[in-house]
Amino acid sequence: MSMTMAEKIMAKASGKKETKAGEIVIANIDVAMTHDLTGPLSVKSFNKIEVDKVWDPEKIVILFDHQVPADSLDAAQNHIMMREFVEKQDITNFYDVKEGVCHQVLPEKGHIVPGEVVVGTDSHTCTHGALGAFSTGIGSTDMAMVFATGKLWFKIPETIKFDIQGNLKDYVYAKDVILHIIGKIGADGATYKACEFAGETTKKMSVSERMVLCNMAIEMGGKTGLVEPDEKTVNYLKDRTNREYGILKTDLDAESLDTMQIYVDDLEPQIACPHNVDNVKSISEVEGTNIDQVFLGSCTNGRLEDLRTAAKIVKGNQISDKVRMLVIPASREIYLQAMDEGLLRTFAESGALVCNPCCGPCLGGHIGLIGPGEVSLSTSNRNFQGRQGSPDAEVYLSSAAVAAASALKGVITHPRI
Repeated sequence: MSMTMAEKIMAKASGKKETKAGEIVIANIDVAMTHDLTGPLSVKSFNKIEVDKVWDPEKIVILFDHQVPADSLDAAQNHIMMREFVEKQDITNFYDVKEGVCHQVLPEKGHIVPGEVVVGTDSHTCTHGALGAFSTGIGSTDMAMVFATGKLWFKIPETIKFDIQGNLKDYVYAKDVILHIIGKIGADGATYKACEFAGETTKKMSVSERMVLCNMAIEMGGKTGLVEPDEKTVNYLKDRTNREYGILKTDLDAESLDTMQIYVDDLEPQIACPHNVDNVKSISEVEGTNIDQVFLGSCTNGRLEDLRTAAKIVKGNQISDKVRMLVIPASREIYLQAMDEGLLRTFAESGALVCNPCCGPCLGGHIGLIGPGEVSLSTSNRNFQGRQGSPDAEVYLSSAAVAAASALKGVITHPRI
């Protein structure tokens, strides 16, 4: 029987020779992740089950990234609760406040390999499909059951393959491609589908760029994002893990496979406008829009490639007096690399504020909130009303290049300046 990559991974995880979309299976979980914001409810729910020990302390990963360092007494108490849980349960993979955003740290530390099932109490867990894993977000109470049993039920999703073809113009990036796709099919256009990204354009992308695509699969309703593993995947993993893995690929004649052609030769930089991610316009339609804050970071675009792109644009220039720019590397590894390359100094000299690796203002729960009437241009993945602070503020989404160019001008600006 021909199967999609999602179906093959689920067959492997459920001990079946084959599965098909729509079937419900009980899958063995390979990696379970939770963080400081959603973890406390998972722990409280686990304690109510009255199970003494988690199913496998080596397959659970706990990180602090959303409110780090603690910005309130509640956050500090949550951190204490999670540290106590880690110690009591002998969790071997614990990353305290210093490491960075969960979706960057997991692949960096070798926790993600192709063909496995990864769950996390965060909707953007789908990021890890860039390495060929079936990775998806779940609720905190579902995570409590995973902690106890190592298993979870799934309805196997159908697959939409986005066959992305063409050569990207200068100043057009993976972020622009995924915003274009979301704008094209809508916020619910891939509801409960596995969103597989393929085609010559995807093959040319680095693993970091593929993470951008998969990260935002959830913004069109996707259950997971996926990219077939290739030589780039293997090279990324070789110095990060010694775990064995197999490479699974979609059969082109799989019954549940639907293919959509995406052509990007003529694509301009794309902007998601308030207050929905699928409210996407070409930059030519919104150039000149006044902004108050620029946020360069998040699990979408806080990687080294993004920092390099933005630093090249701002180097030798000054951030507009009308704008405050926050630069937040996605992980400590990226922070240190950016420091070695002089990128952080470039940002600081330009007038930007460089912060510790964390989620920052992305979720509206930590540093860098925007106030009533203010406008944020952000490289993150969501622009819902109130997402980054006041419900009377507005958030636009863009690539790192657009963010950097706009920070210099004080208005949304094409990066060809």
